[in-house]
Amino acid sequence: MDKFLLFSFLGMLIVVHHGVAGNVGIDDIGMLEELDQICWEMEEENEMESSPISSWTSDRGSKVLVNVDSFGAVGDGVSDDTQAFQKAWDIACSTPGSVFLVPQGRTYLVNATRFQGPCSDRLVIQIDGTIRAPAEPKDWDPKFPRTWLEFYQLNGVLFQGGGVIDGSGSKWWASSCKKNKSNPCRGAPTALTIDSSSAVQIKGLTIQNSQQMHFVISRSDSIRVLGVLISAPGDSPNTDGIHISASTDVSLQDCKIGTGDDCISIVNASTGIKMKRIYCGPGHGISIGSLGKDNSTGIVSKVVVDTAFLQETTNGLRIKTWQTSAVNISQIVYRNIRGTTKSAKAMKFACSDTVPCRNIVLSNINLEKKDGTVETYCNSAEGFGYGVVQPSADCLSSRDKEYVFINQQEDVQVAETSRSSSEDHDIVHTEL
Repeated sequence: MDKFLLFSFLGMLIVVHHGVAGNVGIDDIGMLEELDQICWEMEEENEMESSPISSWTSDRGSKVLVNVDSFGAVGDGVSDDTQAFQKAWDIACSTPGSVFLVPQGRTYLVNATRFQGPCSDRLVIQIDGTIRAPAEPKDWDPKFPRTWLEFYQLNGVLFQGGGVIDGSGSKWWASSCKKNKSNPCRGAPTALTIDSSSAVQIKGLTIQNSQQMHFVISRSDSIRVLGVLISAPGDSPNTDGIHISASTDVSLQDCKIGTGDDCISIVNASTGIKMKRIYCGPGHGISIGSLGKDNSTGIVSKVVVDTAFLQETTNGLRIKTWQTSAVNISQIVYRNIRGTTKSAKAMKFACSDTVPCRNIVLSNINLEKKDGTVETYCNSAEGFGYGVVQPSADCLSSRDKEYVFINQQEDVQVAETSRSSSEDHDIVHTEL
């Protein structure tokens, strides 16, 4: 029997015969079945996506190679290669079957740029070399205050390669108000942004030392991230690893993330977010939120974290909301998660008193603290745990009354409404 079906079957047996945290009823069982279906779909995707893909060089006859060097890129790490990248992009994006190639063994200095879509079919972005940002904040293009490499309105595009996207963030960090309270609190660029896109895959890349967030997925759907490495010093401020906003059907698999902020953060209008085999540390753990600041709408649902290792993270698993009535968090699964945290509150579900977080499921959790005991903190959080859950999640409450699930189509409609309300807003960090 497949392990995901086994999970569902055993989980229901445990719920029916032994009970779990709180009074679990038939609605909890139905919720478990629905969430297990999400996991089952995720497993099918993972089996398909983890199979090796043919290199673009194996079918070069059907590809059009667009090498940035052919458009004047120098690749010495000093010369400004921005215009060469822009010219190469214009050709690659408009030519079916193109490979936008950043060659191995060179370092390309590229200023803030928006790579505009939509593009012709079967575009591959092959990053084998290093793309590096300017190091000086004072030299940053004021037209792009919050982005460095932004890809906009892509569809069916594959990013891959063993290359590096390097944000050269050290001077940005030094000027942060978190480093020095006399500094003004201001935003900084995100290294890589995928915005308003669909059916995009990102495989094998390294993103490091971002000015602020490393990788933002915004207002997008059907995004697959596989085998991505993200790294920055543990004391680098606001350097979230992967930040997901206003997006649906996003899968993160086999990613190793160590930064100075959340390894993964998920905020408003996001649903169907699936994470599997995630290594997190250093960093602040895996977070949903913050949501609902200044009474803003905050809706997140159908999130699965399956198999994660946290190493000495500041926090473990968190849900963070402001006390407003505009927040709705539901159907969240954490399972097969182990590791160590620095905080005594290894799991923290801080939800709105007005609209509780609903249907939080915990299974096979083992989080510890090297120099003391850990606990789970709950505020207005409903759900249950079964199997091994350490620390105990007895603080989760379960409702007896019937819960009617929002179906997938309604989730998408809600997400689209929330997305449209934020179309003109910059992607900003919630904890400057």
